[in-house]
Amino acid sequence: MSNLLIVLKRIKKAAGMRITDSFPQALSKEVGELIKKAVSRAKANRRKTIQPKDL
Repeated sequence: MSNLLIVLKRIKKAAGMRITDSFPQALSKEVGELIKKAVSRAKANRRKTIQPKDL
């Protein structure tokens, strides 16, 4: 679980449930993909700042 983009305790609190050991890594991967897409969209719009609309 190296380089996680999310915080395990916050996942558990938000979900209100137990989670598997593999869930944080899978969630982090999804978040990473969202970030990459947002960066691409911001760059395509000639901006250096990612905005909510880039999601």
